[in-house]
Amino acid sequence: MASNHIVSSSQFALNSHFSSPSPTSFQPSTYREYESEEIDWDNLGFKVIPTDYMFIAKSCLDGIFEPGQLNPFGNIQLSPAAGILNYGQGLIEGTKAYRREDGRIYLFRPQDSAIRMQIGAERLCMPFPSVDQFVDAVKQTALANKRWIPPAGKGSLYLRPLLMGSGAVLGVAPAPEYTFLVYSCPVGNYFKDGTGALSLYVEEEFHRSALGGAGGIKSITNYAPVMKAMRNAKGKGFTDVLYLDSVNNKYIEEASSSNIFLVKGKVISTPKANGTILEGVTKKSVIDIAHDLGYQVEERAIEAEELITADEVFCTGTALGVAVVENITYKGKKIEYKISSEMISQQLNSRLVGIQRGTIEDKRNWIVEVK
Repeated sequence: MASNHIVSSSQFALNSHFSSPSPTSFQPSTYREYESEEIDWDNLGFKVIPTDYMFIAKSCLDGIFEPGQLNPFGNIQLSPAAGILNYGQGLIEGTKAYRREDGRIYLFRPQDSAIRMQIGAERLCMPFPSVDQFVDAVKQTALANKRWIPPAGKGSLYLRPLLMGSGAVLGVAPAPEYTFLVYSCPVGNYFKDGTGALSLYVEEEFHRSALGGAGGIKSITNYAPVMKAMRNAKGKGFTDVLYLDSVNNKYIEEASSSNIFLVKGKVISTPKANGTILEGVTKKSVIDIAHDLGYQVEERAIEAEELITADEVFCTGTALGVAVVENITYKGKKIEYKISSEMISQQLNSRLVGIQRGTIEDKRNWIVEVK
């Protein structure tokens, strides 16, 4: 069974379930040239825009993956008894490709997304790609869809790796076959109004995750349960929901698809990951940047009451970047935050975007060029 092939987290980089990555220099003869006049780069939003190619690698029955390859973007076939459809055995990831002023294309920390997928796969009893296999697949997908990468400063190509139990299984058990897939979409601002300023509602009835569950990984099962709370909040005019811990119902954890930070003076605080909070790649980057800028960063339990006295609040995530919070409603009371160009979150965002776009030196090897 595939679960017999799971290795420990210390062996992630040495995992051999996938064949050696194929060279990213290969390009199908049907690649289309960059045609900017076809796309309205100023109104991309964050929605599905079909691109040209996707990467697919399938496993054999013993859990060993065959060489992956690029395929025209389109629907895939699954058995009605597929593990992902019946038991939610699946993971998603998210990373972005950016076009710089000189035309070159770069990825931001794809290796961190690869490692996070490996951790999630181990939790869900799935084989997984090595870091090299994952990054190579993302590179191939970005390169194959390079005409869809927005001009510098206009957005990015959002890349969505998927790992799923695609084999048929009737009883509750790991699937006998797996599919690793990467597709992409050009994206602009995550939220429809385009401002990036968030209005959050603190949810006290529904919880995103619980201790011992899968809240700390990007399992597909984490997202459908938050949709009701999100729908209720958006129906009242809020941008997103901020969830509390399921034990005490008083400590903030994260929003539906992003991590949260509070600022008080020169101290930046964010909830400590304890298995219920996703370890965000953007969150880790922002913490490192904050240290570089001389700020003190605390990862700790944060009571919701601290939202009342915070100087500023912001959220981070691959999809939305660094987004300031304009207001939060907690126990029926609206907490307002002043928005200005002098905010710490704006400083952090400016540094992060500068590194991604190449205008600020990357001292930590976060940037990976697509060749």
